[in-house]
Amino acid sequence: MRALAIAATGMNAQQLNLEVIANNIANLNTTGFKQARAEFTDLLYQAERQQGVPNQAGQEPVPEGAMLGLGVRTAAIRNLHRQGQLANTANQLDMAINGRGYFQITSPNGEINYTRAGSFNRNNAGQLVTLEGYTVEPAILIPANAVDVVVNQSGQVFAKIDGQVAQQNIGQLSLANFANESGLEPLGNGLYRETPASGQAVVGVAGDVSFGRIQQGYLEGSNVDPVKEITNMITAQRAFEMNSKVITTADEMAGTVSKGIR
Repeated sequence: MRALAIAATGMNAQQLNLEVIANNIANLNTTGFKQARAEFTDLLYQAERQQGVPNQAGQEPVPEGAMLGLGVRTAAIRNLHRQGQLANTANQLDMAINGRGYFQITSPNGEINYTRAGSFNRNNAGQLVTLEGYTVEPAILIPANAVDVVVNQSGQVFAKIDGQVAQQNIGQLSLANFANESGLEPLGNGLYRETPASGQAVVGVAGDVSFGRIQQGYLEGSNVDPVKEITNMITAQRAFEMNSKVITTADEMAGTVSKGIR
């Protein structure tokens, strides 16, 4: 019976939906995490009776046909790049973007990746790096004798050197934007990679048109809404159970037919 196959596609879809929800809930406290949403589309339709075709020559066309859908499939898992809440950490190397934009990160293989997680540190050479040790691009070198680091909303980085009155400008952070943020490829560790779907990165200065501002001493939290995720989880569970019930019912109906034939 086709109902078995149709309901099976529904169960697979809700299983994937639950996995996406589970990943969202697991990352409730992940800095810069962006909520994902599973999106589905219906499968091909099988024509039991074609609409718009007359039954016999000279008759009017049939106004409605009988088109049977064959189930559901996954269309996309979309990352929702909404702004997360900013939390004050009082750490001078923590930075959040208030608005659009991504920090640029150089991966170990030399590729430029992008992140909203601004929990930075400095390595043994004084370079500004991520928690995994990846360098921030453009490179920012903090002097070893710096007693304070200040980053303004435009991304200019200043260091107060021990024994000096004036602060020293040691670099300029830049941000990257994309025409289609949902087209970015998530890599883990809060990093994203540019793809043909996202379009090429447009690099600019924080605070310029279409770029957010940098907030020093803050981190952007996950944009996952836990209440909404629990609601989505219950909905997915109910949909899975209903598809399971369809399979049970179809199996019972097929058994009744088999007994009748015997």
